[in-house]
Amino acid sequence: MTSIRRSGWKPLVACLSICLLALSGCNPARSGTQEKFELRFAHVTSTGTPKGLAADFFAKQIEEKSEGRIKVEVFPNSELYGDKDEMQALQSNAVQMLAPASAKFTTIAPSLQVLDLPFIFDHPDEIPEIVSPDTEIGKAIYANPDLEANGLKVLGLWDSGMKQIHSNNPTLSPKDMTGKKYRIQPSDVLRTQFETWGGIPSPLAFAEVYNGLQQGLIDGGENTYSNIESQKMHTVQKYVTELNHGYIGYILTVNKRWYDELPDDLQAVVDESADEASEFNREEAQKVNAESKRLIEESGGTKIVVPTKKERQSFKDLVVPSEYEKYRDVIGSEVIDELLQRDKERE
Repeated sequence: MTSIRRSGWKPLVACLSICLLALSGCNPARSGTQEKFELRFAHVTSTGTPKGLAADFFAKQIEEKSEGRIKVEVFPNSELYGDKDEMQALQSNAVQMLAPASAKFTTIAPSLQVLDLPFIFDHPDEIPEIVSPDTEIGKAIYANPDLEANGLKVLGLWDSGMKQIHSNNPTLSPKDMTGKKYRIQPSDVLRTQFETWGGIPSPLAFAEVYNGLQQGLIDGGENTYSNIESQKMHTVQKYVTELNHGYIGYILTVNKRWYDELPDDLQAVVDESADEASEFNREEAQKVNAESKRLIEESGGTKIVVPTKKERQSFKDLVVPSEYEKYRDVIGSEVIDELLQRDKERE
């Protein structure tokens, strides 16, 4: 205010301001409606994937609901940060929001590897119930103390979808994987899972997978149909085996310091927009994966094979419950017990 610079009544104005704020219970840092905020949202997938579509939807919602007070910039396809440095960028507030796969949190929140466990879902329709905030697995995601200690806040869980095996041979039994190198995300759970099946796990950044396949550095990998098709992995692979053995979930995460500095009404905007984007993502994920599967089939160069129930079970028998028990201390007994009970009820 220019008037409070006039020394004759500056003390009076300051005193009145303090009194009014005290009477109204208003925090001046939380009450301004004109301050604008910037939110940079980086991700590693293309714009047409479930994550890419949800990120753009989220940006549109938040800008509309905030009436332009929050400006959102989305950087897809590792344009700003990639697999190797995006988590550090989020923690340092170089970006304010990410939606990394759960495997990316291995070093700062090891219990989130629960989402990397094999066969926790048989179908995408099961996901909302099993990971709801009221379940043990949901609590491990939404109320994770390790994430909070690292200055991160979870706003939602986005689906990429169910994982399939891409390779140059049909993968209908664990024996088909023996001695072959498979790209995995950097997760201990994924590493030991592939080792149990006889494969050689090879952590590799998402943006490097196509070149790795083309150059023969790896023999195959696991991913959703949408990620396989959007990154053209199928063009250098002869087969995709529809194993549905795992899940890729993206944890929508915001820098907590940035979030806490928002006025209360804008925090509500971020929360509401995140909820709507999560619903949008779940609906789109199944559509996009189905379309990507169709495009792979129509390309003519890659054959999609579907294991029989018995063939799929041969993979499961080697890792359930052994992989679950192996990580009981890391993930938490309550979570493991809940998952094993659910698996028993499905039989």
